[in-house]
Amino acid sequence: MRVLVVGAGGREHALVWSLSRSDDLDELHAAPGNPGIAALAHCHPARADDHAALVSLAQELRIDLVVIGPEAPLVAGLADELRHRGVAVFGPSAAAARIEGSKAFAKEVMEAAGVSTARTLPVAQPPCVVKVDGLAAGKGVWVCRTQDELDAGLRAAEALGQPFHVEELLEGPELSLFAVAAGEDAVSFPPARDYKRIGDGDTGPNTGGMGSFSPLPDVPDTEASEALETVHLPVLRELARRGMPFQGLLYAGLMRTDDGLRVIEFNCRFGDPETQSLLPRLESDLLPLLAGDLSRLPEVADRAAVTVVLSGGEYPERSDQGTPIDGIEEAEATGAHVFHAGTALHDGRLVTNGGRILNVVGTGATVDEARSAAYDATGRIDFAGMYFRSDIAHA
Repeated sequence: MRVLVVGAGGREHALVWSLSRSDDLDELHAAPGNPGIAALAHCHPARADDHAALVSLAQELRIDLVVIGPEAPLVAGLADELRHRGVAVFGPSAAAARIEGSKAFAKEVMEAAGVSTARTLPVAQPPCVVKVDGLAAGKGVWVCRTQDELDAGLRAAEALGQPFHVEELLEGPELSLFAVAAGEDAVSFPPARDYKRIGDGDTGPNTGGMGSFSPLPDVPDTEASEALETVHLPVLRELARRGMPFQGLLYAGLMRTDDGLRVIEFNCRFGDPETQSLLPRLESDLLPLLAGDLSRLPEVADRAAVTVVLSGGEYPERSDQGTPIDGIEEAEATGAHVFHAGTALHDGRLVTNGGRILNVVGTGATVDEARSAAYDATGRIDFAGMYFRSDIAHA
Protein backbone atom coordinates (compact mmCIF):
# COMPACT_ATOMS: atom_id res chain seq x y z
CA MET A 1 0.00 0.00 0.00
CA ARG A 2 1.02 3.59 -0.60
CA VAL A 3 0.37 5.59 2.57
CA LEU A 4 0.40 9.35 3.20
CA VAL A 5 0.55 10.64 6.79
CA VAL A 6 -0.64 14.23 7.23
CA GLY A 7 1.02 16.26 10.00
CA ALA A 8 4.35 17.38 11.36
CA GLY A 9 4.49 16.54 15.07
CA GLY A 10 5.60 13.84 17.47
CA ARG A 11 2.35 11.93 17.05
CA GLU A 12 2.86 11.79 13.30
CA HIS A 13 6.51 10.72 13.72
CA ALA A 14 5.33 7.86 15.95
CA LEU A 15 2.67 6.87 13.40
CA VAL A 16 5.21 6.95 10.57
CA TRP A 17 7.66 4.88 12.63
CA SER A 18 5.01 2.25 13.34
CA LEU A 19 3.68 2.16 9.78
CA SER A 20 7.21 1.88 8.35
CA ARG A 21 7.47 -1.57 9.91
CA SER A 22 4.41 -2.95 8.08
CA ASP A 23 4.74 -5.87 5.69
CA ASP A 24 1.90 -4.40 3.64
CA LEU A 25 3.69 -1.09 3.02
CA ASP A 26 5.02 -0.24 -0.43
CA GLU A 27 5.60 3.51 -0.11
CA LEU A 28 5.40 5.87 2.85
CA HIS A 29 4.91 9.60 2.43
CA ALA A 30 4.30 12.50 4.82
CA ALA A 31 3.09 16.08 4.43
CA PRO A 32 4.67 18.21 5.58
CA GLY A 33 6.59 15.90 7.95
CA ASN A 34 9.66 16.92 9.92
CA PRO A 35 13.38 16.01 9.98
CA GLY A 36 12.73 12.88 12.05
CA ILE A 37 9.94 11.72 9.77
CA ALA A 38 12.16 12.37 6.73
CA ALA A 39 14.43 9.51 7.81
CA LEU A 40 11.51 7.08 7.32
CA ALA A 41 9.24 8.60 4.68
CA HIS A 42 9.25 10.86 1.64
CA CYS A 43 8.27 14.34 2.89
CA HIS A 44 6.33 16.83 0.77
CA PRO A 45 5.91 20.58 1.45
CA ALA A 46 2.13 20.58 1.79
CA ARG A 47 0.69 21.98 5.02
CA ALA A 48 -2.01 20.14 6.93
CA ASP A 49 -4.40 23.06 6.36
CA ASP A 50 -3.81 23.22 2.59
CA HIS A 51 -6.55 20.82 1.51
CA ALA A 52 -6.19 21.44 -2.19
CA ALA A 53 -2.47 20.67 -2.13
CA LEU A 54 -3.02 17.50 -0.08
CA VAL A 55 -5.77 16.20 -2.37
CA SER A 56 -3.60 16.89 -5.41
CA LEU A 57 -0.61 15.18 -3.74
CA ALA A 58 -2.62 12.08 -2.85
CA GLN A 59 -3.87 11.76 -6.41
CA GLU A 60 -0.45 12.39 -7.94
CA LEU A 61 1.22 9.77 -5.74
CA ARG A 62 -1.67 7.31 -6.23
CA ILE A 63 -2.02 7.02 -2.45
CA ASP A 64 -4.04 4.06 -1.17
CA LEU A 65 -4.58 5.43 2.36
CA VAL A 66 -4.26 8.89 3.91
CA VAL A 67 -3.77 8.96 7.69
CA ILE A 68 -4.67 12.39 9.08
CA GLY A 69 -2.90 13.17 12.34
CA PRO A 70 -4.06 16.60 13.62
CA GLU A 71 -7.61 17.49 14.59
CA ALA A 72 -7.92 20.84 12.77
CA PRO A 73 -7.93 19.45 9.19
CA LEU A 74 -10.40 16.74 10.24
CA VAL A 75 -12.81 19.29 11.72
CA ALA A 76 -12.34 21.41 8.59
CA GLY A 77 -13.38 18.52 6.31
CA LEU A 78 -10.14 17.22 4.77
CA ALA A 79 -11.32 13.60 5.03
CA ASP A 80 -14.51 14.49 3.13
CA GLU A 81 -12.58 16.15 0.32
CA LEU A 82 -10.25 13.17 -0.07
CA ARG A 83 -13.07 10.61 -0.02
CA HIS A 84 -14.98 12.69 -2.56
CA ARG A 85 -11.97 12.23 -4.88
CA GLY A 86 -11.93 8.46 -4.27
CA VAL A 87 -9.02 8.38 -1.80
CA ALA A 88 -9.36 6.15 1.29
CA VAL A 89 -8.82 7.98 4.58
CA PHE A 90 -8.21 7.10 8.21
CA GLY A 91 -10.08 9.93 9.87
CA PRO A 92 -13.70 11.00 10.38
CA SER A 93 -15.86 13.28 8.28
CA ALA A 94 -16.28 16.89 9.34
CA ALA A 95 -19.74 16.03 10.68
CA ALA A 96 -18.42 13.20 12.90
CA ALA A 97 -15.31 15.22 13.89
CA ARG A 98 -17.63 17.66 15.67
CA ILE A 99 -17.33 15.23 18.59
CA GLU A 100 -14.05 17.10 19.20
CA GLY A 101 -14.76 20.32 17.34
CA SER A 102 -17.70 21.27 19.57
CA LYS A 103 -17.93 20.46 23.28
CA ALA A 104 -21.65 21.33 23.19
CA PHE A 105 -22.25 18.84 20.37
CA ALA A 106 -20.27 16.15 22.22
CA LYS A 107 -22.38 16.64 25.35
CA GLU A 108 -25.56 16.45 23.31
CA VAL A 109 -24.41 13.16 21.74
CA MET A 110 -23.35 11.70 25.10
CA GLU A 111 -26.68 12.61 26.68
CA ALA A 112 -28.57 10.93 23.84
CA ALA A 113 -26.28 7.88 24.06
CA GLY A 114 -26.56 7.57 27.83
CA VAL A 115 -22.83 8.10 28.44
CA SER A 116 -21.82 9.69 31.76
CA THR A 117 -19.99 13.00 31.64
CA ALA A 118 -19.61 16.17 33.71
CA ARG A 119 -22.78 18.23 34.28
CA THR A 120 -22.97 21.68 32.73
CA LEU A 121 -23.45 24.28 35.49
CA PRO A 122 -26.05 27.05 35.11
CA VAL A 123 -23.99 29.37 37.35
CA ALA A 124 -20.20 29.73 37.34
CA GLN A 125 -18.90 29.12 40.82
CA PRO A 126 -15.88 27.22 42.11
CA PRO A 127 -14.96 24.42 42.09
CA CYS A 128 -15.64 24.05 38.38
CA VAL A 129 -14.05 23.74 34.96
CA VAL A 130 -14.23 26.36 32.19
CA LYS A 131 -14.08 24.91 28.66
CA VAL A 132 -14.14 26.62 25.29
CA ASP A 133 -16.45 24.97 22.80
CA GLY A 134 -14.06 24.64 19.85
CA LEU A 135 -10.48 23.63 19.17
CA ALA A 136 -7.78 25.22 21.31
CA ALA A 137 -4.74 22.93 20.88
CA GLY A 138 -5.18 21.45 24.34
CA LYS A 139 -5.15 24.86 25.99
CA GLY A 140 -8.86 25.68 26.19
CA VAL A 141 -9.57 24.23 29.64
CA TRP A 142 -9.22 25.93 33.03
CA VAL A 143 -9.64 24.04 36.30
CA CYS A 144 -10.93 26.54 38.85
CA ARG A 145 -10.87 25.62 42.55
CA THR A 146 -10.97 29.22 43.81
CA GLN A 147 -12.82 32.38 42.82
CA ASP A 148 -9.56 33.96 41.64
CA GLU A 149 -8.88 30.98 39.37
CA LEU A 150 -12.43 31.15 38.05
CA ASP A 151 -12.14 34.87 37.31
CA ALA A 152 -8.86 34.24 35.46
CA GLY A 153 -10.32 31.28 33.56
CA LEU A 154 -13.36 33.25 32.44
CA ARG A 155 -11.15 36.11 31.23
CA ALA A 156 -8.90 33.70 29.32
CA ALA A 157 -11.88 31.93 27.74
CA GLU A 158 -13.46 35.23 26.69
CA ALA A 159 -10.16 36.33 25.15
CA LEU A 160 -10.26 33.36 22.74
CA GLY A 161 -13.42 34.81 21.21
CA GLN A 162 -15.46 31.63 20.97
CA PRO A 163 -18.33 30.13 23.01
CA PHE A 164 -17.50 28.43 26.29
CA HIS A 165 -19.31 26.75 29.15
CA VAL A 166 -18.76 25.91 32.81
CA GLU A 167 -19.12 22.35 34.12
CA GLU A 168 -18.69 20.44 37.36
CA LEU A 169 -15.17 19.56 38.48
CA LEU A 170 -14.72 15.80 38.48
CA GLU A 171 -12.19 14.26 40.85
CA GLY A 172 -10.11 11.15 40.27
CA PRO A 173 -7.29 9.74 38.11
CA GLU A 174 -7.49 10.44 34.39
CA LEU A 175 -6.86 8.03 31.55
CA SER A 176 -6.97 8.07 27.77
CA LEU A 177 -8.58 5.27 25.77
CA PHE A 178 -8.21 5.08 21.99
CA ALA A 179 -10.56 3.07 19.79
CA VAL A 180 -10.17 2.45 16.07
CA ALA A 181 -13.73 2.80 14.79
CA ALA A 182 -15.54 1.86 11.60
CA GLY A 183 -19.15 2.92 11.87
CA GLU A 184 -20.70 1.11 14.83
CA ASP A 185 -17.75 -1.30 15.29
CA ALA A 186 -14.52 -0.56 17.15
CA VAL A 187 -11.45 -2.13 18.76
CA SER A 188 -9.47 -0.50 21.55
CA PHE A 189 -5.86 0.11 22.46
CA PRO A 190 -4.74 -0.26 26.10
CA PRO A 191 -5.31 2.70 28.43
CA ALA A 192 -2.64 5.40 28.69
CA ARG A 193 -2.20 8.47 30.86
CA ASP A 194 -0.92 11.89 29.85
CA TYR A 195 0.27 14.93 31.80
CA LYS A 196 -1.32 18.14 30.61
CA ARG A 197 0.09 20.79 32.93
CA ILE A 198 3.46 22.39 32.40
CA GLY A 199 4.91 21.91 35.89
CA ASP A 200 5.85 19.04 38.17
CA GLY A 201 3.05 17.99 40.47
CA ASP A 202 0.48 19.07 37.84
CA THR A 203 1.06 22.77 38.42
CA GLY A 204 0.83 25.70 36.03
CA PRO A 205 -1.17 26.14 32.83
CA ASN A 206 -2.44 23.37 30.55
CA THR A 207 -0.34 22.41 27.55
CA GLY A 208 -0.69 20.09 24.60
CA GLY A 209 0.84 17.38 26.82
CA MET A 210 4.16 17.06 28.66
CA GLY A 211 4.43 13.27 28.86
CA SER A 212 2.57 9.97 29.00
CA PHE A 213 2.89 6.32 29.91
CA SER A 214 1.29 2.90 29.53
CA PRO A 215 0.33 0.48 31.08
CA LEU A 216 -1.39 2.05 34.08
CA PRO A 217 -1.05 0.77 37.65
CA ASP A 218 -4.70 1.43 38.48
CA VAL A 219 -6.40 0.48 35.19
CA PRO A 220 -5.24 -2.86 33.74
CA ASP A 221 -5.11 -3.27 29.95
CA THR A 222 -7.92 -5.81 30.27
CA GLU A 223 -10.37 -3.12 31.43
CA ALA A 224 -10.23 -1.39 28.04
CA SER A 225 -12.94 -3.66 26.62
CA GLU A 226 -15.39 -2.68 29.37
CA ALA A 227 -14.87 1.02 28.73
CA LEU A 228 -15.24 0.42 25.00
CA GLU A 229 -18.68 -1.13 25.61
CA THR A 230 -19.95 1.60 27.94
CA VAL A 231 -18.35 4.71 26.40
CA HIS A 232 -17.25 4.40 22.79
CA LEU A 233 -19.82 2.04 21.29
CA PRO A 234 -22.91 3.95 22.51
CA VAL A 235 -21.47 7.17 21.07
CA LEU A 236 -20.62 5.44 17.78
CA ARG A 237 -24.17 4.10 17.53
CA GLU A 238 -25.59 7.57 18.21
CA LEU A 239 -23.37 9.18 15.57
CA ALA A 240 -24.42 6.53 13.05
CA ARG A 241 -28.08 7.10 13.96
CA ARG A 242 -27.59 10.78 13.12
CA GLY A 243 -26.22 9.89 9.69
CA MET A 244 -22.59 10.69 10.52
CA PRO A 245 -20.85 7.32 11.01
CA PHE A 246 -17.40 7.68 12.54
CA GLN A 247 -14.39 6.29 10.64
CA GLY A 248 -11.05 6.75 12.37
CA LEU A 249 -9.72 7.09 15.89
CA LEU A 250 -12.22 7.93 18.63
CA TYR A 251 -10.27 8.98 21.72
CA ALA A 252 -12.04 9.26 25.06
CA GLY A 253 -10.49 11.29 27.86
CA LEU A 254 -11.86 9.60 30.98
CA MET A 255 -11.79 10.03 34.74
CA ARG A 256 -12.28 7.31 37.34
CA THR A 257 -14.55 8.91 39.91
CA ASP A 258 -16.26 7.43 42.96
CA ASP A 259 -19.32 7.05 40.70
CA GLY A 260 -17.39 5.15 38.00
CA LEU A 261 -15.94 6.23 34.65
CA ARG A 262 -16.99 9.68 33.43
CA VAL A 263 -16.06 11.23 30.10
CA ILE A 264 -14.04 14.45 30.27
CA GLU A 265 -13.93 14.92 26.50
CA PHE A 266 -13.82 13.14 23.16
CA ASN A 267 -11.21 13.66 20.47
CA CYS A 268 -11.38 12.59 16.85
CA ARG A 269 -7.74 11.55 16.32
CA PHE A 270 -4.75 9.88 17.96
CA GLY A 271 -3.75 11.66 21.15
CA ASP A 272 -0.44 13.43 21.53
CA PRO A 273 1.67 12.35 23.47
CA GLU A 274 -0.18 9.12 24.40
CA THR A 275 0.36 7.71 20.90
CA GLN A 276 4.11 7.91 21.47
CA SER A 277 3.78 5.59 24.48
CA LEU A 278 1.22 3.19 22.97
CA LEU A 279 2.74 2.42 19.58
CA PRO A 280 6.07 1.13 20.99
CA ARG A 281 3.98 -1.42 22.92
CA LEU A 282 2.18 -2.57 19.75
CA GLU A 283 3.29 -5.99 18.45
CA SER A 284 0.78 -6.36 15.61
CA ASP A 285 0.83 -4.53 12.29
CA LEU A 286 -0.76 -1.08 12.55
CA LEU A 287 -1.48 -0.62 8.84
CA PRO A 288 -4.29 -3.22 8.38
CA LEU A 289 -6.03 -1.73 11.42
CA LEU A 290 -5.94 1.79 10.00
CA ALA A 291 -7.03 0.42 6.62
CA GLY A 292 -10.25 -0.83 8.23
CA ASP A 293 -9.54 -4.45 9.20
CA LEU A 294 -11.00 -4.68 12.71
CA SER A 295 -11.09 -8.50 12.71
CA ARG A 296 -8.25 -8.72 15.24
CA LEU A 297 -7.59 -6.80 18.43
CA PRO A 298 -4.32 -4.87 18.56
CA GLU A 299 -1.65 -7.20 19.97
CA VAL A 300 0.24 -5.41 22.74
CA ALA A 301 3.49 -6.54 24.33
CA ASP A 302 3.75 -7.06 28.07
CA ARG A 303 6.13 -4.13 28.39
CA ALA A 304 5.88 -0.51 29.44
CA ALA A 305 6.62 2.76 27.66
CA VAL A 306 7.15 6.24 29.11
CA THR A 307 7.28 9.43 27.03
CA VAL A 308 8.98 12.61 28.25
CA VAL A 309 8.26 15.77 26.25
CA LEU A 310 11.11 18.26 25.84
CA SER A 311 9.86 21.78 25.24
CA GLY A 312 11.27 25.24 24.77
CA GLY A 313 11.85 27.20 27.95
CA GLU A 314 8.96 29.62 27.38
CA TYR A 315 6.35 27.03 26.36
CA PRO A 316 3.31 27.21 26.46
CA GLU A 317 3.40 31.03 26.26
CA ARG A 318 5.54 31.03 23.13
CA SER A 319 7.44 28.65 20.86
CA ASP A 320 11.16 28.38 20.18
CA GLN A 321 12.78 28.67 16.76
CA GLY A 322 16.33 28.24 15.52
CA THR A 323 18.04 26.92 18.65
CA PRO A 324 20.59 24.16 17.82
CA ILE A 325 19.82 20.69 19.22
CA ASP A 326 22.49 18.20 20.28
CA GLY A 327 22.56 14.65 21.61
CA ILE A 328 19.76 12.86 19.73
CA GLU A 329 22.05 10.15 18.36
CA GLU A 330 23.46 9.57 21.85
CA ALA A 331 19.93 9.31 23.25
CA GLU A 332 18.85 6.84 20.58
CA ALA A 333 22.01 4.77 21.19
CA THR A 334 20.58 3.90 24.62
CA GLY A 335 17.66 2.15 22.89
CA ALA A 336 15.17 5.00 23.39
CA HIS A 337 12.94 6.35 20.65
CA VAL A 338 13.24 10.08 19.95
CA PHE A 339 10.23 11.39 18.06
CA HIS A 340 10.52 14.88 16.57
CA ALA A 341 7.67 17.21 17.53
CA GLY A 342 8.94 20.71 16.69
CA THR A 343 12.23 20.57 14.77
CA ALA A 344 13.64 21.88 11.50
CA LEU A 345 16.88 21.80 9.53
CA HIS A 346 18.77 25.08 9.08
CA ASP A 347 21.88 24.86 6.91
CA GLY A 348 22.01 21.15 7.68
CA ARG A 349 21.80 21.71 11.44
CA LEU A 350 18.88 20.40 13.50
CA VAL A 351 17.18 23.27 15.34
CA THR A 352 14.05 23.93 17.37
CA ASN A 353 10.85 24.87 15.55
CA GLY A 354 7.90 24.87 17.93
CA GLY A 355 6.73 24.72 21.53
CA ARG A 356 7.14 21.01 22.19
CA ILE A 357 10.40 20.04 20.50
CA LEU A 358 11.10 16.32 21.08
CA ASN A 359 9.42 13.26 22.62
CA VAL A 360 11.80 10.81 24.30
CA VAL A 361 10.32 7.33 24.79
CA GLY A 362 11.86 4.72 27.06
CA THR A 363 10.66 1.12 27.18
CA GLY A 364 11.17 -1.62 29.74
CA ALA A 365 9.67 -4.61 31.46
CA THR A 366 8.04 -2.31 34.03
CA VAL A 367 6.96 1.32 34.15
CA ASP A 368 9.89 2.06 36.50
CA GLU A 369 12.36 0.57 34.00
CA ALA A 370 10.78 2.49 31.12
CA ARG A 371 10.84 5.69 33.14
CA SER A 372 14.53 5.27 33.96
CA ALA A 373 15.27 4.61 30.28
CA ALA A 374 13.35 7.69 29.18
CA TYR A 375 15.08 10.02 31.62
CA ASP A 376 18.52 8.49 30.94
CA ALA A 377 18.06 9.25 27.23
CA THR A 378 16.63 12.70 28.00
CA GLY A 379 19.79 13.55 29.90
CA ARG A 380 21.84 13.09 26.72
CA ILE A 381 19.92 15.72 24.73
CA ASP A 382 20.61 19.41 25.03
CA PHE A 383 19.43 22.69 23.58
CA ALA A 384 19.41 26.15 25.15
CA GLY A 385 16.34 26.62 27.34
CA MET A 386 15.32 22.93 27.19
CA TYR A 387 12.56 22.14 29.70
CA PHE A 388 10.85 18.92 30.76
CA ARG A 389 8.85 17.62 33.69
CA SER A 390 10.76 15.38 36.07
CA ASP A 391 7.77 13.44 37.40
CA ILE A 392 6.31 11.66 34.35
CA ALA A 393 5.06 8.18 35.41
CA HIS A 394 6.36 8.74 38.91
CA ALA A 395 4.53 6.57 41.42
